[in-house]
Amino acid sequence: LSSRLLGISSTTTLPEPATSTKSFKDTDPETVKAEVVLLIDTFTRHFQPDNAYAALTVLQAAGYKVFVAQAEVDQQALCCGRTHLAHGLVEEAKAHAIRMLDVLSPHVTAGRSIIGLEPACLLALRDDYKFLGLGDMADHVAARAILFEEFIAKKISAKRFELAFQSVDKPVLVHGHCHQKAVGAMKSMRKVLKAIPGLDFKLIDSTCCGMAGSFGIETEHADIAMAMAEQSLLPALREQPQARVLANGFSCRHQISEGVDRDAVHLACLMREAMAC
Repeated sequence: LSSRLLGISSTTTLPEPATSTKSFKDTDPETVKAEVVLLIDTFTRHFQPDNAYAALTVLQAAGYKVFVAQAEVDQQALCCGRTHLAHGLVEEAKAHAIRMLDVLSPHVTAGRSIIGLEPACLLALRDDYKFLGLGDMADHVAARAILFEEFIAKKISAKRFELAFQSVDKPVLVHGHCHQKAVGAMKSMRKVLKAIPGLDFKLIDSTCCGMAGSFGIETEHADIAMAMAEQSLLPALREQPQARVLANGFSCRHQISEGVDRDAVHLACLMREAMAC
């Protein structure tokens, strides 16, 4: 029925929403190095909120006061609008973007970096908003928007990220989201992972995972999506069945679960795990 009526493939499973979530609160460490904003995207908020909790833990431990970008209690949760753009719903995307800019503009004026966990969502702010005719604030937000791994790599290079790590016992295979690759963020991933002592990690030389938002669960595309994953990503994972899998993209993690039945983790979760107590 789902395939015939909704166009959702019967051969793939749907992501399961989180059963419960705690509220996301601003953090305030004892010693504050700087103030930043964490953008908790729709997928992280409703499906894998632990990624956001992990990022808040890491950033606070590193001395950053973190403001959580979110709408008022009685308003609809913030969304970057990327999914609307992907389906050609430009006006709907602009409406979401305007709400996002209204929330982020005071933080931008205060000079805070806007840190995103989901590559596609954060880069919507950095790239797509500049072409939607949203005025100067869109450019100002784009200039302050940065991926979680880019922010930390930048601070490591400047010797302004002082957080002790302990070694992680298992090797790690890293799959890059297409948007990470497009902006060169895999270099940042490598720099951050090198900061964890003794970590045995490898960046998989892979194409797109094939999931690409809703593409991989659509009846007409599911087989193509899985064939894309089988080109390089899934064979590489099968070669090292005991390795941890790291993937920052929500779609990527779901495709990995579909293809090899393994749970990939976000960089923020791996860093939280490696933090020296």
